[in-house]
Amino acid sequence: MESLARMSSLLESARELTLDAASAARSSASRSSNRPMDKTQIRRLLDSRNEREVLEGLRRVMSMMYHNQKTLPYFSSIVKNVASPDLEIKKLVYIYLIHHAEQEPDLALLSINTIQKSLSDSNPQVRALALKTMSGIRVPVISQIVSLAIKKGVGDMSPYVRKAAALAIPKCYRLDPSQSPQLLEYLSTLLGDRQYYVAGAAVTAFTEICPERLDLIHKHYRGLIKKLVDMDEWSQIGTVRLMTYYSRKCFPRRTKRVKIKQQQSSGQTVTDLKDFYGEAKEEDDGETAEQVVIDPDLLLLLNGVKPLLQSRNAAVVIAVTRCYASVGTGEFLKAAIGPLIALLRGAQDIQQMALYNIVCICLQRPTDFARYASHFLVRSTDPPQVWELKIEVLALIFPHSSSHIKSLILNELEHFSQGANKALVREAVRAIGRCAQTDPATAPRCMRVLLGQIASLDGTLAAESLTVIRHLIQQDPQEHVGTVIRLAKNLDTATDPQARATIIWLVGEFSGLNGEDNIAADVLRILLKDFASESEAAKRQIVLLAAKVYLHHLNRELEGDEEKGEGGEQQQEEVEMFKEEHPIKKLWDYVVLLVRYDTSYDLRDRTRLYKSLLAVPQLATLMLLAPKPAPQAPSPSETRKGFVLGSSTLVLAGAGGVHGLKGYEPLPPWVEEGREPDPSLREPEGGIAMYSGGGERKAATAAERLDTVAAASSRSVPGKSNGAGAAAAAAEGPAIGEKTLDDWLAEDEEEEEESESEEEEEESEEDSDEEEEEESEGEEEESDEEEEASTDDGEGDRLVKTS
Repeated sequence: MESLARMSSLLESARELTLDAASAARSSASRSSNRPMDKTQIRRLLDSRNEREVLEGLRRVMSMMYHNQKTLPYFSSIVKNVASPDLEIKKLVYIYLIHHAEQEPDLALLSINTIQKSLSDSNPQVRALALKTMSGIRVPVISQIVSLAIKKGVGDMSPYVRKAAALAIPKCYRLDPSQSPQLLEYLSTLLGDRQYYVAGAAVTAFTEICPERLDLIHKHYRGLIKKLVDMDEWSQIGTVRLMTYYSRKCFPRRTKRVKIKQQQSSGQTVTDLKDFYGEAKEEDDGETAEQVVIDPDLLLLLNGVKPLLQSRNAAVVIAVTRCYASVGTGEFLKAAIGPLIALLRGAQDIQQMALYNIVCICLQRPTDFARYASHFLVRSTDPPQVWELKIEVLALIFPHSSSHIKSLILNELEHFSQGANKALVREAVRAIGRCAQTDPATAPRCMRVLLGQIASLDGTLAAESLTVIRHLIQQDPQEHVGTVIRLAKNLDTATDPQARATIIWLVGEFSGLNGEDNIAADVLRILLKDFASESEAAKRQIVLLAAKVYLHHLNRELEGDEEKGEGGEQQQEEVEMFKEEHPIKKLWDYVVLLVRYDTSYDLRDRTRLYKSLLAVPQLATLMLLAPKPAPQAPSPSETRKGFVLGSSTLVLAGAGGVHGLKGYEPLPPWVEEGREPDPSLREPEGGIAMYSGGGERKAATAAERLDTVAAASSRSVPGKSNGAGAAAAAAEGPAIGEKTLDDWLAEDEEEEEESESEEEEEESEEDSDEEEEEESEGEEEESDEEEEASTDDGEGDRLVKTS
């Protein structure tokens, strides 16, 4: 009978396995086929008692939901499965509820009780899913229930559930902001959690609901920094950002004077620190500078984020760089440059984001990037957004590089200035101009490169080259007279309208040099021969050139009259006749005549303005011959200077003004000295202080902590073996005159010596006791013999008497 029962059980189990395999095969075949199921079939699967069929129906619904198909009609059938013991079914039901609870709030409320029961499940994954689902159901009626669920999750033994509680806090806050007081209490507890992934999620919630409540961070400041290295990447980004804001608001920017003097023998710079309070006597030799004094807690942050520079996430590296640039010093920022350069090996989008931040730092510290010049050479596969930023970096580091690197950069820019890409040509030529302006020693070579390109058939290259040449000439006009003459000779071959206009303007600017020996009048005569076929931009410059040449002629005539003095009428008539017959006067009249019949209203108006001004030469001199300031060609990213590193405004609002995009928040200013929070607030509660007292706070050593614990244990409450008295004594602080570790070791040695001496004394005492015992035994024997003798004597006496 027993064998038959066993056989029947085996057959039953085999039958069940066969049915399960067939069902799995059907479901896999149906999933592999692209035939959609109708609503009736899906509903039948969802209402089935077989868990496999229910799971298959839920998968079908999930697929429809992520393909933007209507899945709301299955709400009632899906909600019924919320109490299923199968974890996979429960997960899919929870996902469905999160997506559709707002559309069916009444039906969603029916599942709240079941979800609440799941908060007490033995499986922590189920508890976390239930908490996530309850906070994701955006129905304001259940806000208090969600708050209670978060409270329960905060006290859960599983860190996975506590993390889910931390992530649920912002959802509950958005659902009902009136729950803020309770949520802040939960958040304060989670910020001090020992598990790093719970603390990271708590920081994310903190930055979303109450980033201004920095008083909640004081006691958790050092703990968060210690757990920062172990957090996940997104928690690291949020924590570093929070600590950067915290540092600006809680640590004042202190500086102290530093004496810098030069050694005459070796030429080395030696730095002597002055007295902090300025009481030291100032020396006459050397210069003084300011050095930043870093708070020990701020130094803890700067050193704590340093390992994150090795992160594989580009956002983490940029976050650390932002921290160093915002609250650190130059030495810390210099350590972040190498990891920032390493991001250029990534994808193109990461390269672009990294280059925006590199340019922003390079505007302030270009010297630190000079050694990495080879990383910014343009590749043929670089998109326009990348090579524009690379060329900008090359121009920024050019004056701070060695002669070999300078030659390499100029060769690179010259090569790309002769390419076929017009945008690349324009940027390369402008970069050459910026290099020449920032480093006058290389200006002649840059000028030769640019002059060789003005005769190019490419009008864009010629125009851009001439624009840059004009900027360089205006930097030092007296040194470039020959350059202007060379440019004037190129008017016969220059065909680009903007290029011709630039050359004519330069000739007009130099028309007052060398008096009548200037080439400006002859250039004007040649240009007027073909005035009608010139472009409008060139015509405007020709009219301006004619006005300047004629004005210089009038000024020379006035100076001649002043030298000769007032003459007779005959001399005045000769002067007037000479003025009318002078060729420059004829050229000016001819220009006025040509413009009178021109079709351009603007050109005719300009000519009438110049004619009216020339009637009063003094006024015309102030208007037309005023000295022009040398133009500056700043880096294109100067408009981004000052934006926070890693922000979207730095990338998108380059030309959007100083305020950036909507919603942009700049870094807060440094807190004023004397108004910062008390450093004791950052001491851990109920623990051992990290810093010892005094002006300069230093980390407590292990021996000091051991001494403190030993002193606390010596004052523990008697009669309690659970250590409660020791903890209470440790919380009160160390006693006055407490013993150090050396004292304890010395006492141990003394105790050992005392114990040895006591043992010797005991041995000696034992020997003396033995001697005393032997003596006492001898005395007892003698007394016994005496007693026996006395008794014998008595008996003899009695015997004698009786006899």
